[in-house]
Amino acid sequence: MKYYLVTYGCQMNKSDSKRITSFLEKKKYKAAKDISKAELIIVNMCSVRQSAVDRVFGINQKLSKLKAQNSKLKTILTGCILKKDRVKFRKIFDQIWDKKEEVLNTLPKIKKQDIVYIPISNGCNNFCSYCVVPFVRGRLICRSHKDILKEIKYAVENGAKEIWLLGQNVNDYKFKIQNAKIKMTNQKEKIINFAKLIKIVNKIPGDFKFFFTSPNPQNFSDELIDALSKCKKFGKRLNLPVQSGNNEILKKMNRDYTVEDYKKLVKKIRKKIPQINLSTDVIVGFPGETRKQFQDTVKLFKEIKFNLAYIARYSPRSGTSAQKMKDSVPLEEKKRREKILRTLIEKQNKNGKKR
Repeated sequence: MKYYLVTYGCQMNKSDSKRITSFLEKKKYKAAKDISKAELIIVNMCSVRQSAVDRVFGINQKLSKLKAQNSKLKTILTGCILKKDRVKFRKIFDQIWDKKEEVLNTLPKIKKQDIVYIPISNGCNNFCSYCVVPFVRGRLICRSHKDILKEIKYAVENGAKEIWLLGQNVNDYKFKIQNAKIKMTNQKEKIINFAKLIKIVNKIPGDFKFFFTSPNPQNFSDELIDALSKCKKFGKRLNLPVQSGNNEILKKMNRDYTVEDYKKLVKKIRKKIPQINLSTDVIVGFPGETRKQFQDTVKLFKEIKFNLAYIARYSPRSGTSAQKMKDSVPLEEKKRREKILRTLIEKQNKNGKKR
């Protein structure tokens, strides 16, 4: 039987799709080069933005046409799916598939020189007011460090040069060692946290660099900074989402740190790792964000001098607490603010002010 896999969304979804591919091929499925030749179509969707959800609804007509041509065609939807969308999607797809542990623990197919994305955790406990992740992926669940290390070794042995550790809140990783053979002197030693994990990753033989995404500033400990500074295989690139340069907006976002906390953290990181290439995520036009509050974000950008910024215009997401807030910033104003930040980043980098 031939299958065709469509993937939308983040690197976590792309990583999941590689596992789904490997899982299907172990079951003797073969990949179809053209969607019209497939007997099984799987759509791995994202719900982080409404535009991504709309793309899935948009393929309804195409799937109906393909089913009319092939009565044996089966369609499956998987990925990040909000509860409110499931009823509608059941009318489009034959099956909604919540990824099983068997699939996610399947080693993905690795190509030579591949950049390999390896999930170390799934879900998040933070409940940022604008984010649907805890509702579509659930609370934080961490994979065994042994499974992670096994997968990294497999990837490196198959030619991977870049290893990306993935998690919705990657530096909140904690895995409790069960029946450890090594004698533990205290309870804390029985926990493998993110700092300990990367130290172990750094010891894996092979010519590769590791990176990770995405961390939360509130979980970025001194222990982690120290570990990164000593890991020769760390690729010296860090995306540290700030989301806003204004404390009132950060509070409304349910981000548990202040602008002052963030600046102190950046200072610590740059002191310990002077070569770091620092990027960030930011949302413009969050409900109630005034022009004055936005100027605080501009001020922060000028002070920090990020190498790169991923700028998103706020859009309401169903099920989040921010949805209850009035989307008060007009689209044109959101675009204006986005352009200001993009222009600033480009100008800083053009003038050679990279850190």
